[in-house]
Amino acid sequence: MRRVAALAALMLSLSACSSNSPITSEEFSGDAVVIDVRTLEEYDAGHLDGALHLDWNSGEFASGIAELDKDEQYLLYCRSGNRAGQAKAHMEEQGFTDVVNLGSLEEAAEATGISIVK
Repeated sequence: MRRVAALAALMLSLSACSSNSPITSEEFSGDAVVIDVRTLEEYDAGHLDGALHLDWNSGEFASGIAELDKDEQYLLYCRSGNRAGQAKAHMEEQGFTDVVNLGSLEEAAEATGISIVK
């Protein structure tokens, strides 16, 4: 039974990763909170201007989102969209209502028009 539950959770996280469709201007609120879920090294190499850094792999992500308003719009990105997809699924499980996986840094920059800075 545990294996079935684990497989179902894995499939859900993978399907969340594959939905890296760019958001439309109607979906993007200028007030959205942009979250970079990559490692600190990846973030320091270049990130979206003004992005909040909450490293998915370090464990700081769960404690960091506990402080956030669940009704705001959140835009997540990482290197490929995988970690952002996992983070999106986790946030939705925690009751967040408007979370978008933007995919990679470059896809996020293109979708939002926000500059990449170091």
